[in-house]
Amino acid sequence: MAQLAKMEVQVEIKSHASEFHEIYSSKVYLVPKACPEKVKSIQVVEGDWETVGSVQLWTCIIGGNTEDAKLVVEMVDDENKSVTLKVVEGEIVKYFKSFKCSTQVTVKDKGSLVTWSVEYEKLHESGPAPDAYLNFAMGVIEDVDAYLLKA
Repeated sequence: MAQLAKMEVQVEIKSHASEFHEIYSSKVYLVPKACPEKVKSIQVVEGDWETVGSVQLWTCIIGGNTEDAKLVVEMVDDENKSVTLKVVEGEIVKYFKSFKCSTQVTVKDKGSLVTWSVEYEKLHESGPAPDAYLNFAMGVIEDVDAYLLKA
């Protein structure tokens, strides 16, 4: 049986940590505007944009393919500028038994550091690693940073 595994990427950004966190915690509807080539749409299916337990439907381009993913907001920690989402439906569940992603932003001397981590369990041991999702997350982080800097 597959084991729970974790991978993460860190991206230095120029935006202020609070502004970046606000996008991920309560204004995620701005993400498709920030990176329309990567995120086609995000809709609230249940709840709202910021409440734990709310459900969002993301339509994204991952590795050249359009994928839908239904995510549940599991945790929003404004003090530590962290958000955790759990995938409950979509193409990703064909490969992973569980898939939970977290974004945390920390203040640096100049700018901020975004850590995007994924905790996952493969459905089959021979299944793919989540590299395409890590690359996607890095691109979204960079695009959201650029969007905030223009605003």
